[in-house]
Amino acid sequence: MSEVWVIDAARTYRGLGKPGKGALSGIHPQRIASTVLAALAQRTGIDTRDVDDVILGCGTQAGLQGWCIARMAALDAGYDTAAPGLAVDRFCGSGLSAINLAAMGVMSGMQNLVVAGGVERMSQNFSLSPGPFIDSDNTHLREIHPQPHQGVCADLIATLDGFTREDADNLALMSQQRAHTAISNGYFDKSVLPVLHDDGSVALDHEEFPRPGTTKEGLAALKPAFEAMYAEPQDEAGTTYRQLVERTYPGVEINHIHHAGNSSGIVDGAAAIILASPDYARAHGLKPRARILSMATVGDSPELMLNAPVPAARRALQRVGMSVEDIDLFEVNEAFAVVPLRFMRELGIDANKVNVNGGAMALGHPIGATGAIIVGTLLDELERRGLGTGLATLCTGGGMAPALVIERM
Repeated sequence: MSEVWVIDAARTYRGLGKPGKGALSGIHPQRIASTVLAALAQRTGIDTRDVDDVILGCGTQAGLQGWCIARMAALDAGYDTAAPGLAVDRFCGSGLSAINLAAMGVMSGMQNLVVAGGVERMSQNFSLSPGPFIDSDNTHLREIHPQPHQGVCADLIATLDGFTREDADNLALMSQQRAHTAISNGYFDKSVLPVLHDDGSVALDHEEFPRPGTTKEGLAALKPAFEAMYAEPQDEAGTTYRQLVERTYPGVEINHIHHAGNSSGIVDGAAAIILASPDYARAHGLKPRARILSMATVGDSPELMLNAPVPAARRALQRVGMSVEDIDLFEVNEAFAVVPLRFMRELGIDANKVNVNGGAMALGHPIGATGAIIVGTLLDELERRGLGTGLATLCTGGGMAPALVIERM
């Protein structure tokens, strides 16, 4: 099985994911994605005729994000028409799953050069929902797996595992502080890109979501985001999330600890990396930045939804005979504070090795792009610190998680 090398990584700045308010909310998502694709091709000098595939994750493949956005973004970026495209959907794990698929193609020997990542313009997703999470037509699946809302799952996990509001708020504050330090010191500058309007003027050249003035007192004053919806009817039959939760956990009383400050931000953005086989890279003068050591994707409880990063990380490490002690840095998407909190506790990982430049609570979580974003962030920081190995993972809807282990070269 062939080795696969990471040649380069890039990502856009993230804009507020609110219609008419975020700087990218009026930019076509194809253009947001093509910004990254074009920059990677220009920076590395690859011949896009040689690109075996462009694989992009996207969580809402409808409206402007429909019609195989990967192919359309590649064409918009000026790639040769010989470069095909593929859009994939694994909810929040779409971007990392796109990278894993690309890596498998190269490792199999069937591909030599693949561009993979993700895009999400969440500012349009409010009007493009595929339907209510609970509906009157899915009673069969609901009887098998009563899946509540992801925010309710976050509060349920915190309740079952004993994490407090203070635990979540402390991590959220740390995320904001770390992101502010990283931005102020230019830690992201190597890979982050501005997005331009069609006329060449700047649409966005900074991160819009971070709140560096965040305080512990300010976080403590925020109201829980998912407490009210817990008891509200969600379909025509009057089904509530409480009823779904109590089918699996009878009598549980949820401690609602998550709110806007300790949950991931809604933003627009894109990211991608270039993967190549060693033979192709050597033949074309491409210098690798890292190699992919291992990948895994696992399923876990759909009723809890957010816990799969732990078994995904374990499986990815097991496949190459590694342990958590062999990993220098971790990127674990901060979908909700409880996700990295539980990840660190279950695997015995020090907080000083996890999301060291902040995460989605401070920087935002553009669903289909985040997996690719955190891989690039991880690689940049390994290089900055002169460290060797990193692991990236994130939870997804339906109770799944992809994971990736890389080694700096």
